[in-house]
Amino acid sequence: MPARIDTPFGSHKRKRIDIASDGRPSIKKPTEDAVLGRDNVTSHIKSLEQQIITSRRHYNSLTVLIELASWNENASFQQHHAVVALCRVFCRLMAAGHLTKTKNSPENETIIMQWLEERLQDVHNLLLDMLQGSHEQQSTALMLCMQLYKEEATHLKTDEKSVSRKGFFSDILQSLMSDKTSDQTKQEFVKNFVDGYDDIRLYTFKTLSAMLANTACTNVLNNAIVILLALDLSTDSEDKNLKYYVDLPKMREGFCSFRIQRKQAQETWMTLLNHKLSKVQRKRLLGAMTHRIAPWFLKIELLMDFLIESFNLGGSTSLLALSGLFYLIQQKNLDYPHFYKKVYSLLDSRILHSVYRSHFFNLLDTFLASTHLPAALVASFIKRLSRLCLYSPPSGIVTVVPWIYNLLKSHPTCALMIHRDLLVDEREVQDADRIFMDPFLMDECDPMHTKAEDSSIWEIQSLHSHYHPNVATTAKIISEQFTKQSYNLEDFMGHSYRSMLIAGLAKTMREAPIIEHNLPKGFFTEIDPQTREGKSLVVNLWVFDSNSSG
Repeated sequence: MPARIDTPFGSHKRKRIDIASDGRPSIKKPTEDAVLGRDNVTSHIKSLEQQIITSRRHYNSLTVLIELASWNENASFQQHHAVVALCRVFCRLMAAGHLTKTKNSPENETIIMQWLEERLQDVHNLLLDMLQGSHEQQSTALMLCMQLYKEEATHLKTDEKSVSRKGFFSDILQSLMSDKTSDQTKQEFVKNFVDGYDDIRLYTFKTLSAMLANTACTNVLNNAIVILLALDLSTDSEDKNLKYYVDLPKMREGFCSFRIQRKQAQETWMTLLNHKLSKVQRKRLLGAMTHRIAPWFLKIELLMDFLIESFNLGGSTSLLALSGLFYLIQQKNLDYPHFYKKVYSLLDSRILHSVYRSHFFNLLDTFLASTHLPAALVASFIKRLSRLCLYSPPSGIVTVVPWIYNLLKSHPTCALMIHRDLLVDEREVQDADRIFMDPFLMDECDPMHTKAEDSSIWEIQSLHSHYHPNVATTAKIISEQFTKQSYNLEDFMGHSYRSMLIAGLAKTMREAPIIEHNLPKGFFTEIDPQTREGKSLVVNLWVFDSNSSG
């Protein structure tokens, strides 16, 4: 009969492993007093931990620790210490070989190992549940999960497939893909483990690829995008600097070389891009295409279909696809003959109101930087944007005018558009009847056939009388001598109605504005206040009577 012992949680019988009739260790469930003890929680947990490590007679104390570690929102301190103790216990048991089966193990040893494996699975479930709790719980659970995975991979499993595609690592990643796990925890996983260890990076790509191939759930796709976009390809990554989280000597050398990682990353990204993505997801991927996604690809031309499909969708999606598509044209000689025609079609009344306006003009500046482009093509872009300035917000106009200045400076053959006279030939009409005629075809879709090179940018001249003083001042740079080499567009792209209003209100007036100094003696009077005779025109045209419907 086991003796009774006194603990800080009350008196209860000492636990021990007994082989029941079915050949499995019997488990005596701890009493409620033992689970919900009030004092000396830490010392009792340490005592249980020490007992388990010291002798296998106390293995049943694992069930006590598991109960203490079970979620209880009123006992988070107890849960934290219990789950940490459980992880330490199982790490020592695995390192000591108590969970490693051999061919010559007796039957009773095999039964005990099987029981320990079941308790280890209970600990797995506890940690995975904690990964979806509060942020503090998630951070602690992530570190414990990865430490437990490392010990399991080192002492229990030796082949690469078992380590990466099966077992605890796959469960960890699936839990991270849950919406209950915060983006901060996902990024912490990437920063502390994926970025730092080549084997974890390879396993992450492999596991995500398998998961994405079997699901089209929007939430899973969103969480996969968060993790994949957090992965940054280091430019100095080389095979000689490989760093392993789990050192398995039996694995073949170079199994996670830099080239193999990129190949697996390429497969994972293609699996994701082949899904039916939402508009928000597509825009997020396009925004990171050139600096986060494309560097992983060994065959970057595989991105062609996704980029062209996005480019053909139109609107803001086309704007974001421009940089990736142009990158393929420059770096991989992608044949896209209608590229500039498609870009030209994006220049509509919405472009200067778009939130991606700054991004678009940066790209447009790159697209038209080559001095080998036809003058007719460049002139069409200049003319179309000049025309759009007539009904664009001031914040958009102050971006377009310096951009036109830079383009005229780099393409001097288009400078004729500044002072060209668009009046009808004097030989056909008399001077008094000279008629204004602009040959530019605004509705023409092909920038090579708009006749913009025969037109002028009279629209910029008209902006000299714009109601906003900043626009009027900026527009005058086209009429002055081109002494400045170029303008930095970044100085003009951050403007908005709000910023321009604040800047205007902050200015100090040097002189008081001129106002009407003769105060009128009345409004809408029967006698005209200027002529002092008869009824005024306003009174004749309108009847100001509260009872009248006119």
